[in-house]
Amino acid sequence: MPLVHIPGSKSVTARALFLAAAADGVTTLVRPLRSDDTEGFAEGLARLGYRIGRTPDTWQVDGRPQGPALPSADVHCRDGATTARFLPTLAAAGHGSYRFDASEQMRRRPLAPLTRALRDLGVDLRHEAADGHHPLRVEAAGVEGGEVTLDAGQSSQYLTALLMLGPLTRRGLRIRVTDLVSAPYVEITLAMMRSFGVEVVREGDTFVVPPGGYRATTFAIEPDASTASYFFAAAAVTGREVTVPGLGQGALQGDLGFVDVLRRMGAEVEVAADRTTVRGTGELRGLTVNMRDISDTMPTLAAVAPFADGPVRIEDVANTRVKECDRLDACAENLRRLGVDTETGEDWIEIRPGTPAPAEIKTYGDHRVVMSFAVTALRTPGITFDDPACVKKTFPDFHEAFGELAAGWGVPLDAA
Repeated sequence: MPLVHIPGSKSVTARALFLAAAADGVTTLVRPLRSDDTEGFAEGLARLGYRIGRTPDTWQVDGRPQGPALPSADVHCRDGATTARFLPTLAAAGHGSYRFDASEQMRRRPLAPLTRALRDLGVDLRHEAADGHHPLRVEAAGVEGGEVTLDAGQSSQYLTALLMLGPLTRRGLRIRVTDLVSAPYVEITLAMMRSFGVEVVREGDTFVVPPGGYRATTFAIEPDASTASYFFAAAAVTGREVTVPGLGQGALQGDLGFVDVLRRMGAEVEVAADRTTVRGTGELRGLTVNMRDISDTMPTLAAVAPFADGPVRIEDVANTRVKECDRLDACAENLRRLGVDTETGEDWIEIRPGTPAPAEIKTYGDHRVVMSFAVTALRTPGITFDDPACVKKTFPDFHEAFGELAAGWGVPLDAA
């Protein structure tokens, strides 16, 4: 039974870094993800004056409930959406002048609903170029708190940022949410805030966050469920078996729900207390599936869809158009490059059965496009990528790990 050890969750690592920086005391993070995004987050905290000690398996963060140690800082958020959205929010709770910028890719990604909510809370936040986008400057003087309305229909990260800010405000927050996408990611946030000593109360569409700050702790980072999806999908399309330890019953991440999609398609799935196993059966059925809550795994399903016995239609994933790239169009374009009949609409993609032909995948610098179509390559030798190295964003060793798994199965893989 091949075991695949997946690196730590990017989403959990980013939240843990925010919470540790805000907590009273020294927090130890066990097995955090080390990737371009999380290294960028840690570097951003250091630029703001937070002290972080790093060993190969643990990071120790000296928390500062009062906010950044430095009165001014210039922070580059690289490509990281969590970095670009969480760090300005954290800085707003302190006192000083802080500028945030990001890569061209991240500059294109939206920020307006979050910055609008922060301004409604009295934060002096100014965009230097396009409104609702980086670069921006925060003239921080603490946050009083109170009531605020938020549209989180583009990204749940907007709500997560405000939820984590709440305990750092003087009066706490009441956040009324008018729309929400990727709701399981908010559940990750609430569970992690609980681990750091804060209980959020939900009253219908309103989240009530108490003031009072966070308590330092030791927090273990679970493997990344979105990354695991490529290995689970690989088993399903090749008729092999794979087990991912550390992800099982009680996992924080909703993206583990991707295995339920594979089960519906015909794979055998076993979710145990501390591991998940997927076995391919040689059968992949077509289906229609709403992936609003697990939209980061949409490209994974799109990449295996040609091998199903009927059409695969993925619905309610409009938010994937404002990720590292427009993932709906990117998946459709690449499937057509492979000769697969594909249609898209505003928030859906439909892929019909076909036999992909070798072609170069246009990655748009998006790690998830590369990792998804690496699964297609298991049954389509000759697939290549124009930028295979962009996997460094979340899994720098992806090609080695995926190639090792394929070799263990005796499956040729020459795409990396």
